[in-house]
Amino acid sequence: MASKKLLLLTGVFCLLASSGFSQRVGASYDVKDSSVVPNKRMPQHSEFLNGTYNFPAKPRNQWEIGIKGGLFQVSGDIPAKVFSPGFGLHVRKAFGYIFSMRMEYLYGIGKGMDFTRSYNFGKNSAWAANGSAATSYSAPLLASPGPGGNVTMISSLARYYNSPANTPNEVIYYNYKTKVQDLSLQGVVTLNNIRFHKSKTGFNFYGFAGIGGTVYDTKVNAINEGAGQNQKYNFASISVSDSYKKRKDTYDALKALMDDTYETPAENQGDRRPKLFGKTFKPSGTVGAGVAFKLSNRLNLAIEDRWTFIKDDLLDGQRWQEHALGDAVLTRDFDSYNYATIGLNINLGAKSVEPLWWLNPLDYAYSEIRNPRLMRLPKPVLPDSDGDGITDQFDQEQTPAGCPVDSHGVSKDTDGDGIPDCKDKQLITPTYCQPVDADGIGKCPCPDDCVGVAPPAKTCAELMGALPSIAFKSGNNKLTDDAKAVLATVASKLRNNPGCKVVVVGYCSSNKKEQQLSWDHVNAVINYMVDKEGVSADRFIFNYGQSGGDCNTVDLRAAAEGEDGPNRVEPPHPNLRKN
Repeated sequence: MASKKLLLLTGVFCLLASSGFSQRVGASYDVKDSSVVPNKRMPQHSEFLNGTYNFPAKPRNQWEIGIKGGLFQVSGDIPAKVFSPGFGLHVRKAFGYIFSMRMEYLYGIGKGMDFTRSYNFGKNSAWAANGSAATSYSAPLLASPGPGGNVTMISSLARYYNSPANTPNEVIYYNYKTKVQDLSLQGVVTLNNIRFHKSKTGFNFYGFAGIGGTVYDTKVNAINEGAGQNQKYNFASISVSDSYKKRKDTYDALKALMDDTYETPAENQGDRRPKLFGKTFKPSGTVGAGVAFKLSNRLNLAIEDRWTFIKDDLLDGQRWQEHALGDAVLTRDFDSYNYATIGLNINLGAKSVEPLWWLNPLDYAYSEIRNPRLMRLPKPVLPDSDGDGITDQFDQEQTPAGCPVDSHGVSKDTDGDGIPDCKDKQLITPTYCQPVDADGIGKCPCPDDCVGVAPPAKTCAELMGALPSIAFKSGNNKLTDDAKAVLATVASKLRNNPGCKVVVVGYCSSNKKEQQLSWDHVNAVINYMVDKEGVSADRFIFNYGQSGGDCNTVDLRAAAEGEDGPNRVEPPHPNLRKN
């Protein structure tokens, strides 16, 4: 019977595998998303975003609610029927990416029938009281294989005399119907959601174990209600030879004889065991395993098999062992039951990620390595070995100290005579007076005004060029990573032009909120340049609340000759100041 159930589950598994195995799970969730972080873990989340703590906060994850149905079987002294129904439901919650817990309720109906005759039922209260028909008939001899393969002829009367409560020649066929309910708390361990070399696939293996309580009520079918009140079945109508045929033949004969009432309470522990709602209650332990196939981020289909053990031998209403020539004795094992199911699980919860057993915790680590967003990267160091302001990767010449250079790091030669300006004693030599000597002096007399004449000095606007604008998110005064990268280039230009200042201009002043936000924007830029880039505060001019610009933009420009202003201004409305 167990093999039939295994084949059934294997068929269902193969049907689902073709679709479930190919489904992939993408990125788990955005670790920067504060909406999925519970309030109690927000301090950790803030530290993580600020770069002072390496680990992101565990997100809020959804609850799983599942409903399932399948096959229920009791493993006891009486063979069980394969197709007995079972129903269950559970609630599950993750406490980490590997471990979760669930509360599960089970309702199962188990049936069983022994296909061999039983004689030693005198100590079983259900059958001793109701028994089978006591119709007298000549006792047949049963052919039974003895030790060593010899056949021993055993009279049914011998069984009778060793079971005084029985009627002579009376036989029965043990049967039962039990209704089982249990409630258990289970720990579930996920086995395959942490993957190192590929994204997580759309199926999930898990094992579980737990403890709980089982309530059961077992009855036997001993009375033929269609034949009259308290009329016992005449199992003698099934001939002795029939009992040695194939099980199906015996089962068909019993099915034709018996109804489906199961009216007689089976033997139970009486007052020796606790009761719940008038039924026997026993503590129980459960183990099992399952696989779930992801249908969507909200739905998955699960196949499970679980075994439940209780310290009781009366789930099937029988605890006495048959002996050929002796009285019935207690069996030495306890009953258990198996529950194989197919179920549909639903994930519930707003502003929550999927249950953590569906997520791969390595997703964030790998994505950050590939495309850093929160990783603290060192500032790039661009070497300039000759100190001319042009980094070595673009510098085409190692220039002596103090020599002005062009954008390629090549010494300037204003008159084009081949002598750099820093060594040229005749700075502007007419072409017709060239070539020149080692001091840059031409071969023709030089006018009085030609010596030391240099080109006009460039203004700061010419030296620094057009400076970029800094954009802020609406209503926010925090610098983005892109804005910080732009400010790093501005800082480099300031360091290369120590005589220049930069005017930091913020816009909008139609109300107090706009005035304060404009001040916040300008203040954020200057503070970053001073604190992070190391530029002196006196290199900036603080200018906020101007008109003609975007309220969420700060413009930077080189200060004009003689232009000056404060580098620090008190906030206009401190009570509205943004953190």
